[in-house]
Amino acid sequence: MVVRLDELASLAWIKNSTFTTDTAFHNKYGFAAADVPYWPPSEVSHRLAVLDGATPFDLVYNPVVQSYIDLYVVRKREMSSRMLGLAELYFPTFEEYLDRYGIPLEMKYLAVVESALNPAARSRAGAVGLWQFMLPTGKMYGLKADSYVDERHDVYKSTEAACRYLKYLHSLYGNWELALAAYNCGPGNVNKAIRRSGGVKDYWKIYDHLPRETRGYVPAFIAVNYLFSHHADHNIYPVAPVYCAYEVDTVRVCYPLDLAAVAVLTGGSAQELRDLNPTFKLGVVPDVNDPVTIYLPKDAAGIYVNNEETMRYSYQAAQPQATTETPQKPHAEVGTEVTEQKHTVRSGESLGSIASKYGTSVSALRSMNGLRGDMIRPGQKLIVKRHTKKAVERTATAEPDSNSKALYHVVQSGDTLWSIAQRYQGVSVEDLRRLNTDLDGLKPGTRIKVRAPQG
Repeated sequence: MVVRLDELASLAWIKNSTFTTDTAFHNKYGFAAADVPYWPPSEVSHRLAVLDGATPFDLVYNPVVQSYIDLYVVRKREMSSRMLGLAELYFPTFEEYLDRYGIPLEMKYLAVVESALNPAARSRAGAVGLWQFMLPTGKMYGLKADSYVDERHDVYKSTEAACRYLKYLHSLYGNWELALAAYNCGPGNVNKAIRRSGGVKDYWKIYDHLPRETRGYVPAFIAVNYLFSHHADHNIYPVAPVYCAYEVDTVRVCYPLDLAAVAVLTGGSAQELRDLNPTFKLGVVPDVNDPVTIYLPKDAAGIYVNNEETMRYSYQAAQPQATTETPQKPHAEVGTEVTEQKHTVRSGESLGSIASKYGTSVSALRSMNGLRGDMIRPGQKLIVKRHTKKAVERTATAEPDSNSKALYHVVQSGDTLWSIAQRYQGVSVEDLRRLNTDLDGLKPGTRIKVRAPQG
């Protein structure tokens, strides 16, 4: 019933969305697939003038802007197609926060310039995330960062921080172009450029006094505005993202959690969950004082909520309490066992008809089978159901060495150095690496040293 309600909740969004990857819909000129259209500067200038009339940004045309337009529509066409698709995942969030802070919605294109819409992006200078925050600036605007968590990667938190920072920069200069320049190189460099230009607050008049990398910043922003409005004129079309915004949901947790274990429970991919949650640098949610948000495919979020107590107990049950070189008593560990039901596609069947037959959704079928679209073929085998059960009791995984009294751990399936370190008080990942220099992977059954002999 909840699945049906979720589908109804997203129906209006889907029906009213103009997004499509159908080339025939976009290709109004009848371009061949390999065509790279050329438009004269006069036409490009005219298009920008039309866009300029509907925005508070100064979308001027000049040779520098043209060079960046060429970058996106000629030299980096494949990247542009991917960014057009990723916009369906991130732009709804950007627009929500920009509107809340009274910032023009076109500012969403700044994240395209900064990170190409990759939340895991990291520059050579150390800027991180969709909005490319340096560590000090991120902390100034409330983004936490440590060895396990970096909130500069978090879509919601980093977007709000970017809005607050941009609002502050606009208050300094009174125009968005200088705010953009300051976002890139810092207010100090912009102030120096203004002084060297005789005190004028105009981006193009201080252009020659800005740092070299900042000179291309506003032209690139103008070019991205052009790209997103006129990509079809250049025979460039969006590539469907793995998920659109309405296909991703969130859950709040306040306890340690391994994303790989969540993937097993929900029938998903561990790498996919790590890609959706780059905030957790090691793929795990550490023990936290305040609830944190994890992002899941919509269908997986429902499965997780229904099994949350199992997941929570599973993690806690896996934590040995012994801290000395004495054998641990056997303990019950609740895990997950996943079985699958498959369906062989018959001629004339669609994902919709198969989903209806098995009481699931089209998006769930796509997720379970790694499908990007709705295309299936007769004879193809599809996973249609995943059943999750509690696993059987396991014995203790730590044992002492009778001669040295060192403490050893017997590796279980799914163990990582981080999860093993968390089981033993006072043990870190670095300790495990130091004590096991010849370790070649974590194969189940391998004995690794957890603590050296005392005395």
